[in-house]
Amino acid sequence: MNVSVRSMVPNDAEAVEAVEKASFPVPWSRESFWREAANENTCYLLALDGESVIGYVGCWILSGEAQVTNIALLPDYRGKGVGTMLFGAVIEAAKERGATAMTLEVRPSNTAARALYAHYGFCEAGVRKGYYRDNGEDAIILWKTSL
Repeated sequence: MNVSVRSMVPNDAEAVEAVEKASFPVPWSRESFWREAANENTCYLLALDGESVIGYVGCWILSGEAQVTNIALLPDYRGKGVGTMLFGAVIEAAKERGATAMTLEVRPSNTAARALYAHYGFCEAGVRKGYYRDNGEDAIILWKTSL
């Protein structure tokens, strides 16, 4: 496995959509990723194994705050440190673009993601009741107030 990270461009939307469909019960569309990649207020990074897209992470950056939208990996690459590397890269990219704080939502049942975010110092700040459309699960709001 030869993993690298690079910025997403609109032409990556199809490959990112495939990762999304393999990861989430209510996936975003290819068009959504195309728009996100073209938006000057977003930062999306890809994890590549060679030339193949194996994962992505994205955030919106406005007024010094970064809002993580999603992080996903193809199932065969989970649990191998790729997500940790990718998440660290988006934190650094957000800092380079002026973000001083970062927030996100996570399912209480997603213990792997919660461990990743705790590793990077994110703390619980609240709950969004019934946030996830697929099953009505709540979302835990996490913040890291000092990047």
